[in-house]
Amino acid sequence: MGWLRRIGFLLYITQTHGIARRYFVVNGFDGALTMLGLLMGFYASGGVSSQLAVSACLGAAIALGASGLSSAYISELAERRKALRELEHAMIARLQDSAHGEAARWVPIMIAVINGLSPLSIALIVMAPLWLDIAGMALPTDPLVVAIMVGFVSVFLLGAFLGTISHAFWVWTGVRAVFIAAATSALIWLLS
Repeated sequence: MGWLRRIGFLLYITQTHGIARRYFVVNGFDGALTMLGLLMGFYASGGVSSQLAVSACLGAAIALGASGLSSAYISELAERRKALRELEHAMIARLQDSAHGEAARWVPIMIAVINGLSPLSIALIVMAPLWLDIAGMALPTDPLVVAIMVGFVSVFLLGAFLGTISHAFWVWTGVRAVFIAAATSALIWLLS
């Protein structure tokens, strides 16, 4: 069995597809909103160099990724071990060498990777205009403004993704996510 099929199988027998999806969206939203918060703070304070903005945003992105990775691994490992013990108790059998035992070992790692990479990857996407500016590429306007716009698009896409999962009108769920980001940005602007 190929490794992608094996991952799908392990997620299936543990019923953790939904958990992985939620972690991806929730932490992706955290990554996008954190970047928007930093960028709005920089913009409201009169702007900073792209180099400084990248340094600060990259530090926050790495911290979000490390936090997501470690917290999900610790909590999912505990949950998977608990579920395996309960299944072993119900079946009156040791299942360490079964597919369920394998899932108890590997699913926490898979969930942790999703949980950690989601905010990190979204944050890196939001920071892309700043890197382009550092590389000397001409942008249509201030790099902070372009990065803020990419942040809003990222938030919209995450909201739209949730809409498609829940079979809701994806535009509405995307707009709702943008509204949250806009309210957060407005609060940062007002307090700055």
